[in-house]
Amino acid sequence: MDKRKKQLIAFETIKVLKSRFDSFPDDTTLTRNAPFHKAFLRAFDDKFTDLNTNIDSLINMSSWMHGLNTTLGQSFFENVAHILSCGEKKTFKNNRIYTAQSNVIFNIMTDLKNNTYTPSVAREESLIAAAAHGEISNAPDFTADCFFEDEHQVVAIELKSVRPNSGEMRGEKQKILSSKTVLKSLYPSKEIHYYFGFPFDPLSETDTGHNKTDFMNSIIELNKFCAPEEILIADELWSYLSGEEGSMQDILNTIRDISSATFNNDLNLLCALHSITDSKTQYREIVTKWHIIDELDILDNWEIISAATRRDIVKYRNACIFNNDGKYNQNRANTLLSYISRQ
Repeated sequence: MDKRKKQLIAFETIKVLKSRFDSFPDDTTLTRNAPFHKAFLRAFDDKFTDLNTNIDSLINMSSWMHGLNTTLGQSFFENVAHILSCGEKKTFKNNRIYTAQSNVIFNIMTDLKNNTYTPSVAREESLIAAAAHGEISNAPDFTADCFFEDEHQVVAIELKSVRPNSGEMRGEKQKILSSKTVLKSLYPSKEIHYYFGFPFDPLSETDTGHNKTDFMNSIIELNKFCAPEEILIADELWSYLSGEEGSMQDILNTIRDISSATFNNDLNLLCALHSITDSKTQYREIVTKWHIIDELDILDNWEIISAATRRDIVKYRNACIFNNDGKYNQNRANTLLSYISRQ
């Protein structure tokens, strides 16, 4: 994987870990009021004793895990998708399509619901394209979680939880049919691809593997409304986004390089005043392990930076490289690297 993309994924990883460390439950954490949970969980007191835990700890940890799941689903996966694909999250408003196409989409959804036809991307696109005539009507606004285009194609991806809510896929499929129709009207000379993206396969025996047939069978109504070619899952998704095989493993390796028991101490060292000079060896080891190539360039040219008298350089060389939320100080890095390049 490109070193700069790996660095950007590292930054996303550090933000997630920092937020999770800051919210990790301990003895001072207030227990959430969950009277019904507690009432039911009393039956498992002996089990919790065997596991060296208790009801309050379990409830707090459950809340913490829910926060991690939310962070991964709402920001981490999307941001990594944008990094790999050079894409973005994009919203399309005030959309217009032919009324006849809206009617065809309604009929397709009815056929799929009634099992009159099995899902077929080619058939559905052909029917919608043939209805591109007559009156124009409004189409729903939509947002693509990851959107990018090249010379020949436009690609949009809807990133999904690996356990979508029951009944969710029907609405999502209708959204995709409508959205693909809008995109074709906006980019008439290009191929339009719209996928459901699932970050991993919970049924797989390996981290990056998948069995699309088994996975689709495990999701309520996924087979009814979606064809296998509309689904990207696990490494199939991440490698498609990057254009490089094995990208999911690269992402996991990057996370594992940073996510160690020493993470909090390592982060504190990087943020400590003058650590870049007082703990230079450790500093280099950490930023190397964490794939922060900008910081290595700064470290290799520290003599130039430390000799500078320019006011902004003096301020930035004393600035913390991460803020309180674990976000890398890119303005600092850009200013220092730009200064180095001009010397």
